[in-house]
Amino acid sequence: MLIIGIAGGTGSGKTTVARSVIDRLGPGKVTFISQDNYYKDNPHLSLEERESINYDHPFAFDTELLVEHLQLLKSGQRAEAPVYDFTTHARSKQETVELTPGHITILEGLHVLSDENLRPLLDIKVFVDTDPDVRILRRVVRDIEDRGRTIQSIYDQYLSTVKPMHEAFIEPSKKYADIIIPEGGENEVGIQLLSILTEKYLSGERTWGS
Repeated sequence: MLIIGIAGGTGSGKTTVARSVIDRLGPGKVTFISQDNYYKDNPHLSLEERESINYDHPFAFDTELLVEHLQLLKSGQRAEAPVYDFTTHARSKQETVELTPGHITILEGLHVLSDENLRPLLDIKVFVDTDPDVRILRRVVRDIEDRGRTIQSIYDQYLSTVKPMHEAFIEPSKKYADIIIPEGGENEVGIQLLSILTEKYLSGERTWGS
C-alpha cells in the first residue's frame, strides 16, 4: 500500500488536491482519510468547554487512533473512522466511515507532516502552500456556510489559535515534504505530477524509496 500525506494550513486547498488526484485515478482506487475526523472526543465536557479547546494544536487530534487505523489498512484490514461534528464539537454517535484497504491511501490534514508519529507511515509527503490571505478568506466562507460560525468567532479564533499554531507547527512542517504544491487546487501542474507518481505506483513502476 502507498500512503500519501497531504498537509498545509487552513484553507490551503488540501482537500481539493486530494480530490483532484482521486478523480484522475478513477473511483474505487483510493482510500481517503481526513485528519479532521480524528479530533479527540470530549463527551465529559460541556459545549462551552468544548468550544474553548484549541483545535489547531496537534494535541487536539487522536493521533494514536489514526496511527492504529493506518496500520490496520497496511496489514489489509478494515477500520471504522469516526465522524466529527463541528457544530457540536463532538464525534457522531450514529455515523462512522468504513476504511477499506487498497493500493492507495490519501491522508490529508493540518498536522499530517508535523506529527512525528505519522510521518514514518507516509510514502509520499505533500505540502500545499497557499497565500495566507487566500487561506483565511476560504476559512471564513467555510466556517460560516458549513459550520454555522459568526464572523466575530472566526476572527477571535484566527488570532488566538489558528495563526500562532500555523506559525509554530504547520509552516515548519513544510521541510518534511517531498513535494510542495503552491496554490493548492489551482496548481494543475503540481496535481498532475502527484497523479503521475501515483499512477506509476499503481502500474508497478515504483520510482522512489525501497
